[in-house]
Amino acid sequence: MKNKTLAAWLAFLGGPLGLHRFYLHGMGDMLGWLLPIPTALGLYGIQRVQQFGQDDHTSWMLIPLLGFTIAGCALRAILYGLMTPERWNARFNPSAAQEAPAGQTRWLTIGAIVVSLLLGTTVLMASIAFSFQRYFEYQIEEARKISQ
Repeated sequence: MKNKTLAAWLAFLGGPLGLHRFYLHGMGDMLGWLLPIPTALGLYGIQRVQQFGQDDHTSWMLIPLLGFTIAGCALRAILYGLMTPERWNARFNPSAAQEAPAGQTRWLTIGAIVVSLLLGTTVLMASIAFSFQRYFEYQIEEARKISQ
């Protein structure tokens, strides 16, 4: 039986590593194996900022990958948490009854939804703001080079 609350928390906490995908679809899930790649690239971007400073172009292209991956996994946690018990059990517990306890929404499920909404939105907005700021600063820098 696949538990909806556990899946929501795994998507939020371990989503960038694909843990929720492995829990729901097994170790053969390709997307679960691909999720750590943008996570690792984003962490590498953060490491490059610490090493080379904020003017490193590679780092400001890599860091948003981490933010978008975290935000996407938070969205997935919200979608899992808001799924009706009938739909959850039909999709992930097909041999169980439609009202099986594994698909029920509990307070911990609501907690996963709230935390995912708060932190996922924050990370998404920060990633977008960081990306656009660095992009426009780069454009201004390049325009100055051309004008000289």
